[in-house]
Amino acid sequence: MKKLVAFITSGYPEKSFSIDLALALGESGVDTLELGVPFSDPVADGPLIEKANHKALELGFKFSDLLEISTEVAPKVDTLLMGYFNSFYQQDLSKLLPQLNQLQVSGLIIPDLPHEEAQSYKQLFTQNNLSNISFVAPTDSDERIKEVVSDAQKFIYMVAYTGITGSGQAEDLQPFLASIKKHTQTPVYVGFGVNEKTAKEKIKGADGVIVGSAFINILLQDSLNYSEKIQRCCTLAQTIKEQINS
Repeated sequence: MKKLVAFITSGYPEKSFSIDLALALGESGVDTLELGVPFSDPVADGPLIEKANHKALELGFKFSDLLEISTEVAPKVDTLLMGYFNSFYQQDLSKLLPQLNQLQVSGLIIPDLPHEEAQSYKQLFTQNNLSNISFVAPTDSDERIKEVVSDAQKFIYMVAYTGITGSGQAEDLQPFLASIKKHTQTPVYVGFGVNEKTAKEKIKGADGVIVGSAFINILLQDSLNYSEKIQRCCTLAQTIKEQINS
């Protein structure tokens, strides 16, 4: 069974909505939830996620809100926190990681923490039974891919192209996938540009897909009420889960 990871921006439009949406997605085929930490300069994210980030911050998002959402969601849906390193560093990782372990969060996704720098925190993650998700990109050499995936945990985040999330670029991923899989048994999930139109193509040879902008696009539609947003997100999740497994 191919896996579906869904990204949502924590606290947008509000904390209680994030909890309701997350739990509903877990019941609609989402295998892992990626709770995004709103940040003022999300360099790896496209305009939709960047807009949701800024709106959440304008509405007063605090890191404590993320922890409250995780408290309700992580025991019921496999949960990763996705954020930029400064957001986690400011919380003091030596205190934060044990807390996340207690909340049953399974790991972190930190796109601006290079593999080499992440090594200094490896023991802390291991001690607290948390995964630090590894990234590989088309620009990585074979030697670097081998190094990055050698101790990858949970899954490998395969950036489908060079750029930002939500761009929807199309390209042949098979050679890149093959270059990763020859070095590891860890599942490889494809991210960047995955939606209901591209999921069936992007899943070829991969073990899962990561979908973010397609969900955020729904959340940003002011014409929809909360129930309608949740329903559309759940329908999208069910559609993509069916496509990647058909």
